[in-house]
Amino acid sequence: MVSIVIVSHSQKLAEGVRELARQMVQDKVPIAVAAGIDDPENPLGTDAMQVYEAIASVYSDDGVLVLMDLGSALLSAEMAIEFLPESQQDKIHLCEAPLVEGAIAASVAATSSNDINRIISEARQALTAKAAQLSINPQNQHSTAPLFKGGWGDLPTREIHLTIHNPQGLHARPAAQFVTTATQFHAQTRVRNITRNTEFVRADSINQVATLGVRQGHEIAIASVGEDADAALSALQILVENNFGETHHTSSLHIHTLSDSPQAIPASPGIAIAPIFQYHLHQIKVHELCVADVEAEWQRLQTAIATAQQEIQNIKDRIHIHENEAAIFDAHLLVLADPAIIEPVQKRIFEQHQNAEFAWATVTDEIANSYRYLDDVYLQERAKDIVDVGQRVLRSLLGMTTTNIELTQPSILVARDLSPSDTVQLDRTKVLGICTLQGSATSHSAILARTLGIPAVVGVNSQILNLEPGTLLAIDGENGNIWIQPDSQTIATLEAKRDAIITARQQARAKAQAPAIARDGKRIPVFANISSIADAQIAIAQGAEGVGLLRTELLYLDRTSSPTEAEQFEIYRAIAQILANRSLIIRTLDVGGDKPLSYLGLQAETNPFLGWRGIRFCLDRPELFKTQLRAILRASSGYQIKVMFPTIATLAELQAAKAIWAEAQTELSQAGIPFDKNIEIGIMIEIPSAVAIADKLASEVNFFSIGTNDLSQYIMAADRTNPKVAPLADAFHPAVLQAVQKTVQAAHHAGIWVGLCGELAAEPLAVPILLGLGLDELSLNPQSIPQIKQIISQLTTQEAEAIAHSVMQLDSATQVKSFISDSPLFKGG
Repeated sequence: MVSIVIVSHSQKLAEGVRELARQMVQDKVPIAVAAGIDDPENPLGTDAMQVYEAIASVYSDDGVLVLMDLGSALLSAEMAIEFLPESQQDKIHLCEAPLVEGAIAASVAATSSNDINRIISEARQALTAKAAQLSINPQNQHSTAPLFKGGWGDLPTREIHLTIHNPQGLHARPAAQFVTTATQFHAQTRVRNITRNTEFVRADSINQVATLGVRQGHEIAIASVGEDADAALSALQILVENNFGETHHTSSLHIHTLSDSPQAIPASPGIAIAPIFQYHLHQIKVHELCVADVEAEWQRLQTAIATAQQEIQNIKDRIHIHENEAAIFDAHLLVLADPAIIEPVQKRIFEQHQNAEFAWATVTDEIANSYRYLDDVYLQERAKDIVDVGQRVLRSLLGMTTTNIELTQPSILVARDLSPSDTVQLDRTKVLGICTLQGSATSHSAILARTLGIPAVVGVNSQILNLEPGTLLAIDGENGNIWIQPDSQTIATLEAKRDAIITARQQARAKAQAPAIARDGKRIPVFANISSIADAQIAIAQGAEGVGLLRTELLYLDRTSSPTEAEQFEIYRAIAQILANRSLIIRTLDVGGDKPLSYLGLQAETNPFLGWRGIRFCLDRPELFKTQLRAILRASSGYQIKVMFPTIATLAELQAAKAIWAEAQTELSQAGIPFDKNIEIGIMIEIPSAVAIADKLASEVNFFSIGTNDLSQYIMAADRTNPKVAPLADAFHPAVLQAVQKTVQAAHHAGIWVGLCGELAAEPLAVPILLGLGLDELSLNPQSIPQIKQIISQLTTQEAEAIAHSVMQLDSATQVKSFISDSPLFKGG
């Protein structure tokens, strides 16, 4: 029998509709309700997990008809379907019929037919009788509100209409891409949601674009005026038509069981049993002051924003997560540059003489509240991102240091809420689980918890804050259950489930432990990019065959003096021991004006990526450099360690670095300290000049490693940390790919091997190109290794070479990505 699910913002309304329908059919049709949210102060809303549970409770192979009232109910229903097994998803039908009349008509039809299409038809025609009774022709009435209310004078305006197809519409990452693309042009661009009949908003405002509530299937209007309006509209059209690069959409939350009585919202799967650690988030409060020197006050704010930008960039650099999750912090960077925030803050400072703290807090609070008042749960969660960024700037203005959450023992972290910045920097060895009062399964903190593999539940009863620190707690992040002081039998049951989960994950990882071998037998070593001992352990578990890039900068950050030779030796040695006989490539210190370190004499620079950094800095500080080289050499004894110099631009730089390397070797030999005398030397190819003289550089080293992150921004003259131009620094651009090709050819001609350690190596679409260009090794973030290995195993060298040859003839990064996306490898052909 076909069953019915009623989704509404109001639980009372939904229960009333169900009762009415039940009376009509004498309770013969299974009807479930998913309505309201667990918030006594604001109970109206919808939740995807409730919808999922309702569908699962009445699921039938004959079909499930889902009726929704409005707004976020549709989004919640769409997301709920993704949580179901694929074999069941096609049986779920979302219907636009009116909630009350549709539920009654569908219920009546379901008592006499198992034909889901007929039942849907009956629901859709539910208003016919009422319309006839009132002598009304039932047609959709569309608003005639004007598209734009002035503001551009008599200038000619171009306008296009597009339909959004990616599953979650303009959520954080696509919205950030949309804004970033719009800001590349001088034209003034506006956008509105035609489907929801909204007003036009600024296309260069991340907050205004996000609050349009654009969802899959919605039609938007984009209007632009200015000398490059056509180019702006064309770029935005390409972005939308390519689904913002979301070629494959998979749910980030997988539910396998349905709890009979969940006590919270499941946010990240897994079992955690540990004492609780109560964390209380400190919100900064500010007071209004009258300032006389408004220019100085404005400069204070600019400095604080720049500091916040660098802190966020440092988080991205130090915490290795997938590109989709890292885009959360790309959106944070856009918030810091959002004219919808910056301009009103500037106005308050200059016109009202408000202090920077008060002006900033007032405007960001207003923006956050604009999200909170939306009826869409997903968009409500974006308020937390605004608060996170806002508090970061306030801390900088007030001279407060940013501290991470530190636990003394493995615990379950209990808090009212967690910011994305707090979540992404949690110590996974100490934080075994997360339990918060606020949040949802779609919050950015929940997304990051899933990425980090930390079990989490959200929406917990506030009474949990009254528990004594150290109280034993157990949580099941798969179904939302919580146990306070669980008994021994419950603990045993949960431990058995946890062990089963771990076993399943180990079996999945076992496949990743196999080498990456193409279908024609060619083996491509897949290494990991890491920064710490913990990263090395994760890399091995994910199937890394070695480490292609050990970033050593982490040893120098968050301290007041340089690490000693002994300190560095211990770290390098510990990582080498974890890797055993696997290769470990250690990149020497690569810091500069983008990571100012006062104790090293490094200060902020106007153009840090073109300044005193990397090998340039190390050659000017030979004793500091030699200390690191000695530590690397000492750690090499008995292990497969290689050394790699960054930012090499000239042959003279490389030769100077090798001279200091030779001095370090001589000193250790004279002191009788053992080291690998045959240790290989390599360089990063990340500066265009290095590509141009790659043949000369190849004669001096044993290997190349291409750093496409910096190489892309140098070739395209676009700062990848500047949201306005960052999209230009796309490693898929044919200009960058040609540089990769030239480097590979020069290396192979000289008889040395060449790898690639930029973010491009973790891009599934890039794999066939890189194999086709002849790369000998790939090094990437550990989490992406299983997927990249799988793609390699589906290719042949000949296929990859053909793909690489084809994309080299294209004109843009967008064309390259589209070409690969449409290939049989990614289309399933």
